[in-house]
Amino acid sequence: MEARTAVSEFLGTLLLVFFAVGSAVLGAEYIGAVGIALTFGLTLLALAYALGPVSGCHINPAVTLGMLMARRIPVRTAIEYWIAQVLGGFAGALLLFVVAKQVPGLSTGGAFGSNGFGYRSPVGISTFGALVAEIVLTFLLVYVFLAMTHRVALAGFDGLAVGLVLAAVHLVGIPLTGTSVNPARSIGPAIFAGGPALAQLWLFIVAPLAGGALAAVVHRATHPPDEPREVADEAAAAAEARERA
Repeated sequence: MEARTAVSEFLGTLLLVFFAVGSAVLGAEYIGAVGIALTFGLTLLALAYALGPVSGCHINPAVTLGMLMARRIPVRTAIEYWIAQVLGGFAGALLLFVVAKQVPGLSTGGAFGSNGFGYRSPVGISTFGALVAEIVLTFLLVYVFLAMTHRVALAGFDGLAVGLVLAAVHLVGIPLTGTSVNPARSIGPAIFAGGPALAQLWLFIVAPLAGGALAAVVHRATHPPDEPREVADEAAAAAEARERA
């Protein structure tokens, strides 16, 4: 693997955390949950076009796991991506922490854009509920990512679909857990939030990875790798023609 692909994953995750998580830390009272969701989606959309041709713009260990299980990348590449993503998430959180410290009266302890459940959830979702929610939300994200990419890179309008789906899962997930669907996005902020955020971090590593793995399995069933890609209308017409024959 070329060094530039790891740098791309590092940079992309750094920017996603700084801008998207930053919208929650610095601007939540001004833009609200909808604004935060759109920031996540639009940031990923922009990065997909900027970095997609370089590394595929996974910037998410769950996506990389899905790509690995779909046999689109080798194990070594997946490991290098995971390392770059976690380091990028930490660097993005560190940069955000430095900026937040310059804002008078802004507390950086306790939450700091981290994810949570139970008493740390806006709606008080249970541990099991948070686990299921994060698995399902990540499943949708990774499934769409796998369906839109022909092999590794995002191209054409692919970035639009993954950006929109990330915004959609945040609209649903923010009231539940703050929305992780990305272990690298969760690890960095939790380190700087400390305390309860670190204690609950395990769920936001396990659940997204489980959702990504499930997406790879289901995608293989709905999009067999040895079959040609067809749009729905073409597939229906072909099936009808076979029945008539």
